[in-house]
Amino acid sequence: MKTARVKIEQQGTNTTAEVSPDQPETILLAVTGMSPAVLTETVWALANEPEPIIPARIIVVTTATGRTEIIKWLFEPLLRFSGQTPWEALRTALAADGHSLSGKLRFGATPDDIRVITAADDATGRTRELDDLRTPADNEAASDFLLEQVRGVVENPDTRLVASIAGGRKTMGALLYACMTLVGRETDRLTHVLVNDPFDTLREFFFPKQPGGPISKPDTQNPGRLLKYDPADARVDLADVPFVPLRNLFVRELGRKAGTFSRLVDTCRADVRRRAAESIRLTIDSVRAELDVNSTTIKLSPTEMLVMLFLARRAKHREQPYCSYKDAIDDLDSFRNEQLEATKDFNDWRHANSLRSEWDERELTKAVAGIREKLRRQGGDTASLAPCPLEKGRCSLDIVPSMIFIK
Repeated sequence: MKTARVKIEQQGTNTTAEVSPDQPETILLAVTGMSPAVLTETVWALANEPEPIIPARIIVVTTATGRTEIIKWLFEPLLRFSGQTPWEALRTALAADGHSLSGKLRFGATPDDIRVITAADDATGRTRELDDLRTPADNEAASDFLLEQVRGVVENPDTRLVASIAGGRKTMGALLYACMTLVGRETDRLTHVLVNDPFDTLREFFFPKQPGGPISKPDTQNPGRLLKYDPADARVDLADVPFVPLRNLFVRELGRKAGTFSRLVDTCRADVRRRAAESIRLTIDSVRAELDVNSTTIKLSPTEMLVMLFLARRAKHREQPYCSYKDAIDDLDSFRNEQLEATKDFNDWRHANSLRSEWDERELTKAVAGIREKLRRQGGDTASLAPCPLEKGRCSLDIVPSMIFIK
């Protein structure tokens, strides 16, 4: 089989490197918004690394507005580029530097190349393209959409993914980072492109060797005067963003692959809570109304103490969790009455005025919020216990029974 010869320029010396056709195809997946030049900058930076990389194809995830900007700024001819589009100019410059583009840099204005984030319209039941990410629902749609795009690449063993978070809203970059952490592989990369001032703000800058000469910019301190900047003076660097690939964890620990973004995040949180709970030693002093979490003591109010003692005893005896706050109220109220009868010492916390009347969901919610706040404020190991009492959709204490001690 033939090999491609790639020219590398380093410290003024031209060399060539052999690229085996058996190597995985590199796919550049990028999020973009109103600055499409991050694509040309990223491709240029990859091509000028010590070991040059020319992606086989580029996939862009953006909004409907972002697609318009890409087509306008990358695929429309420019007079200053002698009628070439910026994307054509980039390919020409890379070829002139000795890079083989045969079967490389597949990218265009098709929906397969520019993938617009979509969401379901509940009112009509139809799918619509998002112009922007403005609401929590938009962000949720974007997270699921991005996860599917990343998954589509990483599930192919013959590909290597380079994901770029350089463009688009900060939310899009953060979501792409999360997707790479959840399903990315050890061999994949997450990158951000860095361009020096003022080229990072020049709308007509695309890459250092672009044609057309210097780029003009109005001098804000001297109206009517133009400042000129030579693209050759630009410095375009690619920064790798470290991420922890968790994809193997899901198959090994959960026995299945990742699902939707939100469900996957919930699963991760539950697993983290479970692991954190395994290292917690909880001692409840039922006389002093205090908790001891890994040698850190926390004083509780009477209502908070009642809830923690109730949940701790249930966890200690491996009783099933309640599905909701409401389901716990009757048993908690019975437990309250038992505690009132347990001592005749009216100075004991069990005889506090706050425990004399029947409980409802509001009282339980307030007590749990107080416990969580005290745990979080204390920090350290106690903070890891904070999510354990009464998480959403469940009423229980997630601690290993053998690590619970009640005095």
